[in-house]
Amino acid sequence: MLANLHSHTVRCHHASGTQREYIEKAIEAGFRVWGFSDHTPYPFPEGFTSSFRMLPSELESYVEETIRLRDEYRDQIEIHLGLEAEYYPMHFEALIRLCEQFPIEYMILGQHAVKNEYDGVFSGRPTEDEQVLKTYCDQVCEGVETGRFLYVAHPDVINFTGDRAIYEKHMRKLCQRMVAMRIPGEINFLGLLENRNYPNSLFWKIAGEEGLETVFGVDAHHVQNIHLPQCEAKALQMAQEYHLNVQRFPGQIGASIL
Repeated sequence: MLANLHSHTVRCHHASGTQREYIEKAIEAGFRVWGFSDHTPYPFPEGFTSSFRMLPSELESYVEETIRLRDEYRDQIEIHLGLEAEYYPMHFEALIRLCEQFPIEYMILGQHAVKNEYDGVFSGRPTEDEQVLKTYCDQVCEGVETGRFLYVAHPDVINFTGDRAIYEKHMRKLCQRMVAMRIPGEINFLGLLENRNYPNSLFWKIAGEEGLETVFGVDAHHVQNIHLPQCEAKALQMAQEYHLNVQRFPGQIGASIL
């Protein structure tokens, strides 16, 4: 891998290591492009605090440190400033207004919960409920249609354990919408590393049939997980098996997408 745009920092409260350590390890591993995309703060209603993302008060320090490291290491590696965000319909516009105050270069869509998080369920929770699957796919489609996202991280994160035909019906519609919008989907290395419910073979079979562009994402939460050649080998095997069009450099990152 030459480029990775999916990595986190301690501000999400479930990662470890300094951003400097990430960069130095990425340089050692041969990366030419590295993006930080920590879990975005979300302006939730008063009284609710998410357990897996930075707080709004932490966003400024995240931006400042990333820019400082980008300037310091500019002759060794290309560093980009991003965020990973869900599409929560009740609060997405408020999130955009918050992020517009900072020079965020890109966002990736990682739909970790349906509805608005506090009133829905987590995507990784096993479910046989078709409505949960449909809600997930509809929200990802709506998120893609905002034009705010560079690609969809782990689009197969939803842990649907029901009928295979139902899964295929909804996921095929999702892949078709992503193709129409020219938004790639990510084979996620953290899922491979930890044997999670994703990457899901059926999803990537559908993705290959629909011509979905594909990127690889390390999804690094710890410095020791930056260089994962065994996961890259598995991802390449999947790409070959399902005839996926892998983009080694995920999209064109401008000065700001916001």
